[in-house]
Amino acid sequence: MSLPVTADLYDVIERRRDVRAEFTGSPVPDEMLLRVLGAAHRAPSVGMSQPWDFVVVRDPALRRTFRDHVATERATFAASLPPERRSTFDRIKVEGICESSLGVVVTHSQARGGQHVLGRHAIADAGLYSTVLAIQNLWLAATAEGLGLGWVSFYRESFLQELLGIPPGVRPVAWLCLGTVSHLETVPDLERHGWRSRRPLADAIHEDTWRNRA
Repeated sequence: MSLPVTADLYDVIERRRDVRAEFTGSPVPDEMLLRVLGAAHRAPSVGMSQPWDFVVVRDPALRRTFRDHVATERATFAASLPPERRSTFDRIKVEGICESSLGVVVTHSQARGGQHVLGRHAIADAGLYSTVLAIQNLWLAATAEGLGLGWVSFYRESFLQELLGIPPGVRPVAWLCLGTVSHLETVPDLERHGWRSRRPLADAIHEDTWRNRA
């Protein structure tokens, strides 16, 4: 028996945004946070390895330290840009670390599941893909709850690993700024600021071989 397609799922996917400037800083209720993390924890994983963990970061000092590190990395990237791209980049906010309600650092352990992970023998990164699927579940659940989420990528993994005491062999895949928001923008930030536009779907679809576009 086929289940009806729900428009709500497609609506959440359409409304999802990488949030930076819209956080209000109001607390996220514990039960809501657990629902969002529960959705992440129900993600599919290769060999049922469940290679993720979630570090919930509320401490203001830790968040300020990480924000300062991100600012340094932002400046390093900005210095590498040609003048016209730098002018565009300067208008883009890349994080909401201290403005958001809290941070969720998602980690990946390649050792989770033991030596013989079913389905990973030919593709070593299948475990990492599983962790990214958990992040996507978390992101969509947050959107469905009316929360905002922003993925911070301007950091060095070794810095974050040391800052949060993450053990060797466990990789910090994402710092996610999570929290209440005033609103979600209808157009993604990078499009609004002229950094890059979305590719048409037709450009991404190939039939049977790479050369054959749909």
